[in-house]
Amino acid sequence: MDNLVIPTILSYLFAIGSFLLAVILIAHILLQKHSPSGTIAWLLVIVLVPYAGVPLYLLFGGRKLKRWAEKKARLGLDTSRAISIDQTSVIDRLLRSYHLPGAEDGHCLSLCTTAEQRFAALEQLIDGARQSIHISTFIFRPDQSGQVIIDKLAKKAAEGVSVRVLMDGVGSLHTRPKHLKKITDAGGKIAWFLPVLHHPFRGRSNLRNHRKIYIADYKTVIGGGANIGDEYIGPPALSQHWQDLAFVLQGPTVRHWEEVFCRDWEFASGETPSLPPEDNRRPEPSGQAVVQFVPSGPDIEGDPLYDAILTMIYAARQRLWVVTPYFVPDEPLCQALVLAARRGVDVRILLPKHSNHLLPDIVRGNWLRDIQQAGGLILFYTRGMMHAKALLMDDEAAILGSANMDIRSLFFNYESAMFVYSREQINHTAQWIEQLAAHCQCGIGQVGLVRRLAEGVVRLAAPLL
Repeated sequence: MDNLVIPTILSYLFAIGSFLLAVILIAHILLQKHSPSGTIAWLLVIVLVPYAGVPLYLLFGGRKLKRWAEKKARLGLDTSRAISIDQTSVIDRLLRSYHLPGAEDGHCLSLCTTAEQRFAALEQLIDGARQSIHISTFIFRPDQSGQVIIDKLAKKAAEGVSVRVLMDGVGSLHTRPKHLKKITDAGGKIAWFLPVLHHPFRGRSNLRNHRKIYIADYKTVIGGGANIGDEYIGPPALSQHWQDLAFVLQGPTVRHWEEVFCRDWEFASGETPSLPPEDNRRPEPSGQAVVQFVPSGPDIEGDPLYDAILTMIYAARQRLWVVTPYFVPDEPLCQALVLAARRGVDVRILLPKHSNHLLPDIVRGNWLRDIQQAGGLILFYTRGMMHAKALLMDDEAAILGSANMDIRSLFFNYESAMFVYSREQINHTAQWIEQLAAHCQCGIGQVGLVRRLAEGVVRLAAPLL
């Protein structure tokens, strides 16, 4: 008899504990700022299949790290150089409400639209460094191009330059310490952001660092969408180049990129990098470009990047051009694009005909057909993979950075974006998009019942994926 009592009690305790945990998680989901579709999806999974839903939510459900968001909010990023708010765009005014630095002038900005240009810019950045080289990238491949960068970083570390390389634990899963041993042997430092096997209280496994930040001497930063690897910066002889976009920025805003890198490095490694005095790392104005740095992610209060994009879509009067490798918006974002097209705005969505991920290619069809039916233009890049990210609104603003137009980038990933408000740089971005469009197939066709069903199923699961 006693042999039956203990298992029975344990089973009851397990059932009660599971029920209480499910109730707590449901309350947590309702209090989180998920999209309505995401909230409903998680609730259904936990209620209908609790033994799978509960552990999945514990691993992947949350999207904000409150403690780190509060710490970032206390950084007190210097805004003394921000231009007068009455001279700024409505987008800038919105972003300042999130306690982000305002737009600043005095920048030199150039675009790198080819793999050769991106490699040359990174090579020049490393070779010219005298004090520090800080690199944050989602992917660091130890392939032909990556090995060249490793050798250059090791050389600089041996010369006494402070070298730090931060890689994402999933994006750079197959890059091991042995691949970067030259750097560490020479005195450089490496770290992985949230490795696959990490302390459970350090963060959730679905929160990935997708930022691309390459900084030298606190004066020059390379940003955009390009990682380190042959497909992004490979030599001309390689045929597998991806179409991508990076930029080189010099000027006062670089200090904000540096501070965000340092906080990310501290989170990943436990080490707090020492920064020189503010005056020593505030580059003098070097050009005329007006830009604004906008970080987003689990460590940032609210969703400033998403809210700014939504505002830009509704504010557009002439054109709203989007370049993205993956198009998985939420319903408000898609509806905003549909309404922009209906009111006569030149809405263009440019993306690869076939990306390197099957699920986004399946799910995007419904949204793209809605936009096309409203009058928008869908452009499929046909010369291989297109990995660039950009958004252009009228002649007023452009966004260049690491974020894709998808739920993961806009709500889960750590991302870095630069908002550009200068007419010259906006025109350069528009010319580059038009060059891409010359190699695009126009329009998305109708599909059969089976494909529509597949799109519908994946679309329902999109908030979970």
